[in-house]
Amino acid sequence: MRDFFARHGVWILCATAVVAVTLSVLSYFSATSSVFHDAVGVVSAPFRAAGEAVSGWFEDKRRYYESYNDLMEENQALREEVAALRADARQAEKDRAENARLRELLDLRAQRRDLVFEAAKVLEHSTGNWASTLTLNCGTKHGVAEKNVVVSSEGYLVGIVTEVGTNWCTVRTIVDTETELGAVLFRTGDVVVAEGELALMGENRLRAVYLPDDATLLIGDYVLTSGLGGYYPSDLVIGTVERVEADDNGYAQYAVLRPMVSFDDLTEVFVIKEFDIVE
Repeated sequence: MRDFFARHGVWILCATAVVAVTLSVLSYFSATSSVFHDAVGVVSAPFRAAGEAVSGWFEDKRRYYESYNDLMEENQALREEVAALRADARQAEKDRAENARLRELLDLRAQRRDLVFEAAKVLEHSTGNWASTLTLNCGTKHGVAEKNVVVSSEGYLVGIVTEVGTNWCTVRTIVDTETELGAVLFRTGDVVVAEGELALMGENRLRAVYLPDDATLLIGDYVLTSGLGGYYPSDLVIGTVERVEADDNGYAQYAVLRPMVSFDDLTEVFVIKEFDIVE
């Protein structure tokens, strides 16, 4: 439309001027003769109609562009409003996540007042042929040290810190082949050893060995940390008994344990920096 006016605008203005002059002349002569007045009315009628049409057309276009500009401004305002609402929604989601994390930490601290926790986010999950580890976003500047124990938000055992940097640390999970810790069967009180095993690591499992000969295990029995040795706090849930199998010699039995946590799904954990040692 702008191109049309650029090409034909001069001709439209000239035609309008001619019509206006013609109407003025005819109006002058029409004042001296009624017959001529009638003739002028007949002759000028199409010009008046054309002038009104042109005027109406320009008025319609003016209103159209005003309406278009109003719509564009309203559209921009709506876009800005939507952007602001989305930003508020994202912030609200972050606030909810932060509140949930704080509630979990408060609940965990209320349950285990003997432990000192440091919250951490999981940066990386790594499972190789021989190792299963996590990388966290906390380190020495947060008071984290090697051999600190790591648990989930529910207080379930995840693993132990094996390497520490300024703002990061590596955690060896309980299914890693290097894992070995004192454990106790919750239902019977039998003391055993929980350890990682190469064949089971791929299943995300570990095992309980040195079972008493008269041990009566049930599927689903809880296995907890014993706290003996001073490396792990006591009464942390390691996992549950999934099945009982015989060793390669066929003499001794061991229990396959299912951890209480899914390491690949962990996004946040808690490092235990201090705890009461069981003598």
